[in-house]
Amino acid sequence: MSRTAHITQVATIGVRVTDQQKAIDFYVGALGFEVRRDVPFGDGRWIEVAPPGAATTIALVPEGIPTGIRLSTRDADADHAALRAHGVDADAEVLRMGSAVPPMFGVRDPDGNSLFVIGSS
Repeated sequence: MSRTAHITQVATIGVRVTDQQKAIDFYVGALGFEVRRDVPFGDGRWIEVAPPGAATTIALVPEGIPTGIRLSTRDADADHAALRAHGVDADAEVLRMGSAVPPMFGVRDPDGNSLFVIGSS
């Protein structure tokens, strides 16, 4: 089977947290992770943590932001078109939220699990 998309890595796993600061205290203070990203996002913050040297991060996701697996690609538009042409259950359009946020779209696997494909920023 040939590749339809050009996914480069499992980038981030989003987990729901009720208090982002308490979550940082746990992941950084107790587990020894480092904060990789902490930026304003909507009404809150987008925070990613990971063990030192790890490629995959954990996003500490507040209420209202979808949890799940986020995959990296070099070209979200090309992958979106290829996956839809291949019959994959993908969002109708690539989401664009301005220059600070890379283009992205959601896909669902045959069991309905959601994945997010995030373009290079």
